[in-house]
Amino acid sequence: MNISQEFKKDVKGLKDYIVLVTVSAANYQKANLEILKLLVTEQKTPGVYVTLNKPFSIMQRLLEQSNIDPKLVIFIDGITKVPDGKTRVKNCLYIGSPEKLSDISMAMDQAVKALPTKEKFIFFDSINTLQLFNNPAIVARFVYFLAGKIREWKIKGIIISVKKGTDLALLNELSQFCDMQIDLGGK
Repeated sequence: MNISQEFKKDVKGLKDYIVLVTVSAANYQKANLEILKLLVTEQKTPGVYVTLNKPFSIMQRLLEQSNIDPKLVIFIDGITKVPDGKTRVKNCLYIGSPEKLSDISMAMDQAVKALPTKEKFIFFDSINTLQLFNNPAIVARFVYFLAGKIREWKIKGIIISVKKGTDLALLNELSQFCDMQIDLGGK
């Protein structure tokens, strides 16, 4: 299956959207990179990538290896402990923990507003990590808030969830806040 073609087909005709993407653990990294490549490389859209699973340094390297220009992406790193007390470096705002939802929210607001173009996206990776640090009701409220902000900003929103390990009731609730749910395969 060609993930980017499947994604492109599903969102065709939508200008601003919020998509909940469910994917298997085996396809997780491939799906993230292919969707980013579609947005950044093919569509030349800058955006914000909220990473809760891999540090900024690794994500930046993965983008470069995939021929995705990391200069078009502002990262919000919610996993790396803040290096040397610096909360920001070029292209990245460090949060330090997926528990700090209000810090993540403020960083997203700053990052989205810092992008100079009208066309932009926010890529949220991943609901599963939020679930590890917060209860499902708090995660649902946060995604509801995030969906509201994405609509207010009039941008594209991609929210990733690994199917296995995500509470089915939470997935059903989250899909209500999104324009569509795209299943990119696997168990």
